[in-house]
Amino acid sequence: MKQEESVTVKHATTWFWKWILNNKVVSILLISLLILLNVLAFSKISYIFNPLRDFISVVGLPILMAGIIYYLVNPLIEWMETKKVPRMAAIFLIFIIIMALIVWGATTLIPIIREQTMSIIKNWPTYWDTLVSQAGSLLRSDILSQFQQQVNEITQTVMSSVSKQSSNLFNTTVSGIGNVVGAVTNIFVALVTMPFILFYLLKDGENLPYHIMKVVPTKLRMPTYKLLGEINNKISQYVRGQLVVAFFVALMFWLGFAIVGLEYAVTLGVLAGFLNLIPYLGSFIAMVPVLIIAFVTSPAMLIKVLIVFGIEQTIEGRVIQPQILGSNLDIHPITIIIVLLTAGRLFGIPGVILGIPGYAVLKVIIEYVFSWYKNVSGLYEGNFNPAYEPSVANKKKVKNKEKMK
Repeated sequence: MKQEESVTVKHATTWFWKWILNNKVVSILLISLLILLNVLAFSKISYIFNPLRDFISVVGLPILMAGIIYYLVNPLIEWMETKKVPRMAAIFLIFIIIMALIVWGATTLIPIIREQTMSIIKNWPTYWDTLVSQAGSLLRSDILSQFQQQVNEITQTVMSSVSKQSSNLFNTTVSGIGNVVGAVTNIFVALVTMPFILFYLLKDGENLPYHIMKVVPTKLRMPTYKLLGEINNKISQYVRGQLVVAFFVALMFWLGFAIVGLEYAVTLGVLAGFLNLIPYLGSFIAMVPVLIIAFVTSPAMLIKVLIVFGIEQTIEGRVIQPQILGSNLDIHPITIIIVLLTAGRLFGIPGVILGIPGYAVLKVIIEYVFSWYKNVSGLYEGNFNPAYEPSVANKKKVKNKEKMK
């Protein structure tokens, strides 16, 4: 009797082991279920992470600013070290150069940008009314008169939407004053603390991975170190490349607009450079106010601005970006646009600016995790070459030939 019970238990255990515990598909589903249950549980007790969120909101901005400047100036410091300049001396020299640039910008560039920005804001209603008037006269021509009704309907829809959004903005302005004050305070704190963080990053940043490795299990230290190194390379390449490209874009638009005599050349050039941090879409967004101002100024100015834009895009696409950015991120343009739209929808302007490097980091992590899973699971052993795999049609032909024989 006991022997029969032991056989029954062994059979049940063998069945359970074969179809549940030793089944890779079921194991994956169970692990996924456990992960989702953990996410659900943490979402129910998310309030306990509020102190951590507040801490990150305070220190996140200065760390981000210091990290961006670190990736930009660290190659210069390493280059000076190759010229037998001590690292501390190189750091102090870089700080002196940054302070000189800040003083120059505060005394020369910022007043010009402020004056031109205030002039644009003051004259923008005039520019817009002139644009609408000229567009209306153009639509009243014999060729385009048949589309005037559709254009009027679209204009009314857009104006009603703008009016509604303006009303919502006005209603939330009073309640948002506290948020504005908090944002200004965070920016002030970031500007004060950022130089100290930057100094220690430049001084001890190279030793940071070794300090992190101390808390990583011994067996995971080497792959973790490689992962951190690849993430660091991706971020440094993107940040350094985008900032350098944005600088050259701002300089080219500034000089181009100044040569053709467009108003507000400095402000519009700086705006184009800043918006160029948004890949593929930034320059086109920056050209919207430029085209409006040029269109209102004169048709000749509009043609000149379009020529400047074409020359800038040619130089940027054929010379600057291939030399500076290259194809380091290996991200398809369609993927970049999808990431920008999704990140902008979820996180606003910071998401648009940081979406691409965040995606690059996430891509590296997923590739490492997937590589580890392939080695552990054993589901991806062997190679598949479709050139040597007989198709269904060929198999049917072989069978028919055999039948004919």
